[in-house]
Amino acid sequence: MEQALRLGAGVSKQEIREKIWDYMEAQNIADFPRPVHHRIPNFKGSSHAAERLLHLQEFKISRTVKVNPDAPQKNARFLALDGRKTLLVPTPRLRTGLFNRIVPPSGATKEILRKCATSQGVRNYSVPIGLDSRVLVDLIVVGSVAVSEKGWRIGKGEGYADMEYAMMVSMGAVREETPVVTIVHDCQVIDMPEELLGDHDLTVDYILTPTRVIVTHCTRPKPQGIIWSMITEEMMERIPILKNLHFREKKAGKDITLQKEHLAHLKTSHRRAPLQNTGQIVRPPDMAHSSHRDTEQVTLKTESSSVTTVYVGNIPQGARVSDLKRTLRDYNAMPLRLNWQGAQGRAFLDYEDQATAETVISSLKGLSFGGNTLWVNLARKQK
Repeated sequence: MEQALRLGAGVSKQEIREKIWDYMEAQNIADFPRPVHHRIPNFKGSSHAAERLLHLQEFKISRTVKVNPDAPQKNARFLALDGRKTLLVPTPRLRTGLFNRIVPPSGATKEILRKCATSQGVRNYSVPIGLDSRVLVDLIVVGSVAVSEKGWRIGKGEGYADMEYAMMVSMGAVREETPVVTIVHDCQVIDMPEELLGDHDLTVDYILTPTRVIVTHCTRPKPQGIIWSMITEEMMERIPILKNLHFREKKAGKDITLQKEHLAHLKTSHRRAPLQNTGQIVRPPDMAHSSHRDTEQVTLKTESSSVTTVYVGNIPQGARVSDLKRTLRDYNAMPLRLNWQGAQGRAFLDYEDQATAETVISSLKGLSFGGNTLWVNLARKQK
């Protein structure tokens, strides 16, 4: 089937998300809630796509199914309940635990089950599942912003589906062979470069669309558990269940070094002196009287004959250039120049050579910034 969207070389995850969201809105494929930007997008035909679960042998024989809480998976949640399966739904942003079990009232009709499958129903008819629960998940249904026929998946950029899976691995709720399904519109199935994926990224085994079932035959390993070097202290505070898992894995003798400690080790082992802020903010003339500060050039050091530029994406709306500068300073990653493009959710950082740039990328990749996981790569066009 011919793809609706084709992407150029060197595209970033965030650029893929933006193209998908823009296309779905422009073509009126998107469904409520709209706009679909910064969401797992709901789409016209999502219920029909979910009905393809009924033809999957893995769904037929499953007893416990975990389905994400987003709108395009609502019918998948209903089908699990209607099939008398145990339905687990992650708690929103993992604030109060890992997931809840949906418990419909006794003798529930299909109409009641459909209500149980809504976001309101999840709140009204659920009980929490603790880490000590000996639950075994037979099938996982996740949402996606984009997915490839090879099983490579991109979410909305917050990393919760990846973290939920890693947590389930840590508590023994899933195995490597546990099938993962995603339900998307056909336009969300695209080719994407494998180098965009990290060890923490969840892959999928089946893709369900309104027109077809795609078996990915994905051979890339799924996450083997929580990668603590990608977890920040701020994330530990925001997601209390991480603290519990951190303590358990520490007792089990596993490496539970958090991101800041991990990066501190990287910095002390890197012999290059940290870059210092030696300059000031310089605004382009056409932005001098702008109150929005959408684009800002920060010159930090001028003596450089050859620089390497680092792209930083997925910066949340409302973030300030001062926030990013503070974060860079914390990790001894201050650049020669910083080109801030906050309205587009990105910035470009210039470093004196590629070795320095690659060290910074290693330090910042996966860093949580304002609730978003930053995407950090070498910029496509180097100066």
